[in-house]
Amino acid sequence: MNADLSATAECPVCGAQIQLAADAVQGELIECSDCGTELEIISVNPPQVKEAPQEEEDWGE
Repeated sequence: MNADLSATAECPVCGAQIQLAADAVQGELIECSDCGTELEIISVNPPQVKEAPQEEEDWGE
């Protein structure tokens, strides 16, 4: 694989540039290497991410 095929997106939390893998897909969850926020890829072309929704624990209820 050619690394030049990957794209970058901006973290909506800290503004860091995030490298998306060349095989990244919409809906995939990734982590910002700068702030550690879990992000969801909402578009690969153009590359866009948003903060992933936090799922609440139901504790078996």
